[in-house]
Amino acid sequence: MERTLRTGRLVTTAYFALNGFVLGMWVVHIPAVERHVGISHAVLGWLLLLLGAGAFAGMRIAGPLTDRWGARTVVPLGAALCSAAVLLPGLATGVWTLGAALALLGLGNGCLDVSMNAHAIQVEHGYRRPVMSAFHATFSIGGVLAALVGARTLSWGWSPAATLGSVALFGVVVAALASRGLLPRVQVTAAPASEAAAVGAARPARGTSRRILVLATLAFMLMLCEGVANDWSTLHLRDVLDAPAATAALAYGAFSTAMTAGRLLADRVAMRFGPVAILRYGAAVAAIGLTTATFSTSALPALLGWAVFGAGLSGCVPQLFSAAGHADRNAAGTNVSRVAGLGYLGMLAGPAAIGPLTHFVPLNLTFLLPLAFCVVAACTAGVLRSPRGAPGRLEAEPA
Repeated sequence: MERTLRTGRLVTTAYFALNGFVLGMWVVHIPAVERHVGISHAVLGWLLLLLGAGAFAGMRIAGPLTDRWGARTVVPLGAALCSAAVLLPGLATGVWTLGAALALLGLGNGCLDVSMNAHAIQVEHGYRRPVMSAFHATFSIGGVLAALVGARTLSWGWSPAATLGSVALFGVVVAALASRGLLPRVQVTAAPASEAAAVGAARPARGTSRRILVLATLAFMLMLCEGVANDWSTLHLRDVLDAPAATAALAYGAFSTAMTAGRLLADRVAMRFGPVAILRYGAAVAAIGLTTATFSTSALPALLGWAVFGAGLSGCVPQLFSAAGHADRNAAGTNVSRVAGLGYLGMLAGPAAIGPLTHFVPLNLTFLLPLAFCVVAACTAGVLRSPRGAPGRLEAEPA
């Protein structure tokens, strides 16, 4: 059993890395695909909304399917769909074909995202200790690997179709081979009817539903913060602080590197201090980092601020996914899909919200919005404190 669990953890890591690699390869080839199709930045921006819409739909579909069929069935299917679909943008010849390709890529990504997180919940329950953040770190590492591989193939003059086709084939093979190590579905036995009647079966269901809503709202806020850093940190240094282009590019690098490193360490910290502390103090540290970046007058402290912002945020969202999955193990996929789906909308909404705000205030002052969300997350971190005796509870959190 222990060997099976270790194998399950290994293949879950492989799926997270594959997801980051596949999406990263698409991102690296966005400029080449844009030129090949012959569209403007504005049209591309609208088409990318289809990627987000497809991902949201995939998450909503995959959650209930994972609960019904098990992650062992849905994860490899989602991985194969996501991998195969990454070829399609490379074959697109016009606006409509590219839009359809991105919608299908988003659908596959959403299916894989929710199902592999649901399987990660199952692995975490088996280990009886936090392991979720490390999985999310490998997603980031997969993206870094994609940047390196994509830069090399572009330098060789490979077409987007050739490179993305190779990635699709690689991904489908990995999806099939790794599926053998996924854990079998475990059905959690419900409480006896007499016991449920004694405690009031409806009230826990309503309580769980309200808790999932709070977790999803926090995911929306914190992933909005991530989206702001992804799309606006470099422009902040370039346009507000007038830093050279090479220096400005380091802002996103500092943020993403700190976030990846933080996620590699977050599980150990959560094991020692509990998920409530990760969210409370992580969000507080993120708020301090973003405050530093917002009010910096030169590049160096701003870079430090973005790095601290990434380090603070690093462990927060994985704790929300973990809490959602453990709230009801028989509905882990559905609950994770709700939290991840709203969180993904936040990731898309963050960059979109900042743009219009710049018509009224300077770019750096628009960061007060994600700063406020970090403060809210720090103040409401107690939602991660599971009721004692809850079936999904790993262990008692420190007070």
